[in-house]
Amino acid sequence: MDLRRRFFIAASTTALACALVALAGCSTLDAVSALLGDRVNFTQPQLQQALNRNFPKHYDRLGGLVSMTLLNPRLSIPQGSSRLQLDFDLGIGALGSDSTRPSGHFALSSALRYDPGTRGLHLQEPTIEQVNVPALGGMMNTSARGLLNTWLAEYARDEPVYRFDNSLLDRLGSRRIGRTDIENGQVVVHLGDN
Repeated sequence: MDLRRRFFIAASTTALACALVALAGCSTLDAVSALLGDRVNFTQPQLQQALNRNFPKHYDRLGGLVSMTLLNPRLSIPQGSSRLQLDFDLGIGALGSDSTRPSGHFALSSALRYDPGTRGLHLQEPTIEQVNVPALGGMMNTSARGLLNTWLAEYARDEPVYRFDNSLLDRLGSRRIGRTDIENGQVVVHLGDN
């Protein structure tokens, strides 16, 4: 192997290693929220990644006579909107039938709020935008709609869409977490002084 070829291989290997290190650094930065002065910004991929870790979710009602499984959450932040959009695949089972396979889907829109008890961003004033369950004739019956509304109220109250980790809270220090807005395709948490 001649000297030029060895130099080319060494330079190529070094360039590839540098590119991989830079790429790893970029993905780490993407995973960390942007702290900009008096606000913290969260992107759609950050919220989506948090949701992916927490689904599917299975719920039984009426002693297991009716069950519901929510799968495959898809979060979007429409440009120009002050609400995020969440779409789920939905499995409904009754009298022992399987609810773990999608039998329809539903979509909701919601604002977000910060809850210091869970240290997370929760749905605020969620609204069901669309429900499509072909097995039920495309529309939801009263029992299924009641089950979905009960889940939505419990989820908004108890479970965050995104939970602040210790490193972010450490960076915030004693700053007060204020209102949460959705603007320009991002979630913006406003900060104040204590």
